[in-house]
Amino acid sequence: MEDKLSRLKDKMEEARKGGGEARIAKQHEKGKLTARERVELFLDKGSFEEIGMLVTHRTTDFGMDKQIIPGDGVVTGYGTVDGRLVYVFAQDFTVFGGSLSETHAEKICKIMDLAMKNGAPVIGLNDSGGARIQEGVRSLGGYADIFYRNVRASGVIPQISAIMGPCAGGAVYSPAITDFIIMVEQTSYMFVTGPNVVKTVTNEEVSAEDLGGASAHSVKSGVTHLTAANDLDCILQLKKLLSYLPQNCEEKPPSLPYEVGEEWRDKLTDLIPENPQHPYDMRDVVNGVVDADSFFEIHPDFADNIITGFARIAGKVIGIVGNQPMSLAGVLDVNSSRKGARFVRFCDCFNIPLLVLVDVPGFLPGTDQEWNGIITNGAKLLYAFSEATVPRITLITRKAYGGAYDVMNSKHIGADLNYAWPTAEIAVMGARGASEIIFRKEIKESDDPQAKLAEKEAEYAEKFAHPYRAAQRGFVDEVIPPRTTRRKLIAGFAMLENKVDTLPRKKHGNVPL
Repeated sequence: MEDKLSRLKDKMEEARKGGGEARIAKQHEKGKLTARERVELFLDKGSFEEIGMLVTHRTTDFGMDKQIIPGDGVVTGYGTVDGRLVYVFAQDFTVFGGSLSETHAEKICKIMDLAMKNGAPVIGLNDSGGARIQEGVRSLGGYADIFYRNVRASGVIPQISAIMGPCAGGAVYSPAITDFIIMVEQTSYMFVTGPNVVKTVTNEEVSAEDLGGASAHSVKSGVTHLTAANDLDCILQLKKLLSYLPQNCEEKPPSLPYEVGEEWRDKLTDLIPENPQHPYDMRDVVNGVVDADSFFEIHPDFADNIITGFARIAGKVIGIVGNQPMSLAGVLDVNSSRKGARFVRFCDCFNIPLLVLVDVPGFLPGTDQEWNGIITNGAKLLYAFSEATVPRITLITRKAYGGAYDVMNSKHIGADLNYAWPTAEIAVMGARGASEIIFRKEIKESDDPQAKLAEKEAEYAEKFAHPYRAAQRGFVDEVIPPRTTRRKLIAGFAMLENKVDTLPRKKHGNVPL
């Protein structure tokens, strides 16, 4: 037995240092790290404990019995990141192209099972050519075993996928189920069917990068949440992301020590332009209320008319959702609704309080939006907020019109605290549009329709284009000067820290997918 183990270890060293040298060198030429280098960089120094180091495949067909490499193309184990336990698997492209076999899948499943039992995040460093063809249905079954565990773990422990090489066919569905995906630019891609199949079936000619590269999925499809310039950047982003997340659904996210002091922020006072048609950057509001340099944006390149990300207020982690007036005037559309809903549901899963910043003129009109399901997609965001039981605070900075006012975490769908700046306009629609409808007859019969419209617009604005009517009804808890916003938010989240809210007993809701 000892002789057998010794031979296996020798083969493993040969694969690492000898037989795999050419393939490893080729990876480094592309700026790619090896699987073990990735794991060592990701985890705290000396903390990695490998599991399944000597596992080998069981295939004897097609001469595979002569190609026995310990580890079978995936490095699995556990360690710590900033002292906190995590489980990790890293596919090794230098061994059979990182292809997934039955035993390769079993190693990953073992890690996922341990992560679930011990309540710690699981991180996948994906770099695989797909299912190992020599194994047939056994490799497909291995993928399904992983998918099943992804679903079981969803909402229980954080799951993060880093795409650091190819990820195609059925392999893409495991990352798609996980909470966050990071792709490395130029060296990674994801697609269900590759360029050759696309050309055969649809006669379209497209490169792997254009079809499923980091840029395509971060801007067009929204499949990936973050992109990285190279492997090292990817690992640094993974570590930063983990710093905002709890270990599991039973814990709160990690907080940093903070001593509350003078919390006024005068730079917020003049942020809103005098002309209500002029845009401003909602990120300036975010950076004005959160701890310095703490905002970590998620999905920054997709649906940029809404902002999502993590930050800290007084050292405590919060999730932020905010309309972005710099893009499409901050309207809600199909993609921004999906993006916001997904983020809200993640925060609710893992006890991360929500701050919602509102400047929304409504939903984007048009046949494209209606035919692509703005009704059901907008309902996803509404559903996500209504379902969330974490502390929720809303700040209306400017426009909050129509149904979008309801959807953006209004008091009516369970928000705990709702603040508004004096510049807030809470109404069914803008003053001009409302006046054109309400006073249509008077304007039409007037000697000077334009002057009459301006007069009625001013009249409507005086009555409704402000936050005070909503405050009178209790829909807004307080109208606050912008400079006091950070202090109010610190106090509000501190008050809500021990909030307990439960949903009606049920198997699960039926979100409008």
